Amino acid sequence: MPTSENLELVSHAKVVSETFTDIVGSPYYVAPEVLRKLYGPKCDVWSAGVIIYILLSGVPPFWDETEQGIFEQVLKGELDFESEPWPNISESAKDLVRKMLVREPKRRLTAQEVLCHPWVQMEGVAPDRPLDPAVLSRLKQFSAMNKLKKIAIRVIAESLSEEEIAGLKEMFKMIDADNSGHITLEELKTGLEKVGANIKDSEISGLMQAADVDNSGTIDYGEFVAAMLHLNKIEKEDHLYAAFSYFDQDGSGYITKDELQQACEKFGIGDGQLDEIIREADRDNDGSIDYSEFVAMMQDTVLAKPDVRFR
Repeated sequence: MPTSENLELVSHAKVVSETFTDIVGSPYYVAPEVLRKLYGPKCDVWSAGVIIYILLSGVPPFWDETEQGIFEQVLKGELDFESEPWPNISESAKDLVRKMLVREPKRRLTAQEVLCHPWVQMEGVAPDRPLDPAVLSRLKQFSAMNKLKKIAIRVIAESLSEEEIAGLKEMFKMIDADNSGHITLEELKTGLEKVGANIKDSEISGLMQAADVDNSGTIDYGEFVAAMLHLNKIEKEDHLYAAFSYFDQDGSGYITKDELQQACEKFGIGDGQLDEIIREADRDNDGSIDYSEFVAMMQDTVLAKPDVRFR
């Protein structure tokens, strides 16, 4: 549930009674009518709806690799309420987001109507639910991945813009109770309990170890973003190629053991695991990983076990 600070509006209109024609604002948050160069105060409601969508899911509702592509998605794209974590998010929250992200300003909620919506009101008290079930489901996915895939996702995560990971940054801050910049086992346990995760301590430890790629005993911000990253970003062709090129430093079209070793050293992974890492992705057993093998590994989305349920 966003706080009043999280609901700070991205302002395009300073005077309620005026109509504006200049295109201003960040691409991810800009309202359709701003792109059409005829807008008023309701464009702020759209921007706030985008912020809520990001806080709930960790990704923008409309995105693309280029600014022009983002604008086209804002004008014509469909809202995704099917992918994780949306199945676990309340219908009331989804109803509010839908009504804030209506393209026709006259049909969009006013700021007053947003404040009066049942999800915002919640009987006048903000619920004690600082993070959503996406944290657990994505940790489970991440725990099933091999070391190479985890490092590759970390590489992809570091290339993303602040807007693309804005929601993940908020999630991290919510779990990192002491603002140390690292999530401890106890903080992770507390965070998962608050979303109603029925999970054993031993399983939480396993999830912790899965996200803690450098084996430091805590999860830093980079590791958290990598673990939470939405699969639709991981599987983008340009992201995959950029990640492969990060490992394939000589441009040979193959990731060799020596190249993998250099990458692993940066992320605190010892030499003893190199053979196993290569073997898991090397389908033709030639001792190296080509691009097709790398892509196949990255697109494998098998979930981890055991099954973890919500109350």
